[in-house]
Amino acid sequence: MEHFDASLSTYFKVLLGPRDTRVKGWFLLDNYIPTFVCTVIYLLIVWLGPKYMKKKQPFSCRGILVVYNLGLTLLSLYMFCELVTGVWQGSYNFFCQGTCSAGESDMKIIRVLWWYYFSKLIEFMDTFFFILCKNNHQITVLHDYHHATMFNIWWFVMNWVPCGHSYFGATLNSFIHVLMYSYYGLSSVPSMRPYLWWKKYITQGQLVQFVLTIIQTSCGVIWPCVFPLGWLYFQIGYMISLIALFTNFYIETYNMKGASRRRGYQKDHQNGSVTAVNEHTNSFSSLENTAKPRKQRKD
Repeated sequence: MEHFDASLSTYFKVLLGPRDTRVKGWFLLDNYIPTFVCTVIYLLIVWLGPKYMKKKQPFSCRGILVVYNLGLTLLSLYMFCELVTGVWQGSYNFFCQGTCSAGESDMKIIRVLWWYYFSKLIEFMDTFFFILCKNNHQITVLHDYHHATMFNIWWFVMNWVPCGHSYFGATLNSFIHVLMYSYYGLSSVPSMRPYLWWKKYITQGQLVQFVLTIIQTSCGVIWPCVFPLGWLYFQIGYMISLIALFTNFYIETYNMKGASRRRGYQKDHQNGSVTAVNEHTNSFSSLENTAKPRKQRKD
């Protein structure tokens, strides 16, 4: 195993260049294998979990989901505030910011981005709750692709470009997650549901986030600095893939046919629970199954 680890490290060094020594010894960052293994386990659970739950009753996870969603809301708010203050204190350049030019502010950004990386591991629980609640229709290609890739991509980001230009997408995403997970947390309180009006705008916000990230990343390509160009090109490509998947999701969810279908569903289930907004939705629909069984949605 040690020989394999050394070979893997050598391969990454040849392909990507020298690693950033500022994160040496940080939890999960010294070796890629734990991140890879966690991702494989995640994908195995995605594949085998629905099969295991097929003949079982869905679990009621209401209390856990409340704590989970509100906890991620607070973590996302913390990361957003710390990133904004770190960028401000370090006088980061919007057009292109290197990874070793802002001193202590860079270290502040690195520490926050480690939490951002680790939050992608925590967010695997989104899918596990879907499986336990038997909301399998929400385990889509978009959902699995986004969760699995983000955790792995950010391992590489933290080891090679853990600050500088990397801050922008994480800052926007943390803000979107504040809105998203607060929505799901509040949705667990039935009396609050009529007042939660912003679910459709969460997906729109995600699409705007991807477009803005492409624009900002393109600035680093047009006005080159010490930030590696390869990472900028990769980020643009990844954002394009997310735009394609999220746009397809948005069209399928909010077109006229989908709206008509949802109106019919909501009319028949006036006291039902909240449905999914996007690939991260922690639906509460199966929480009512312990009180009264109902048919699973086909859409």
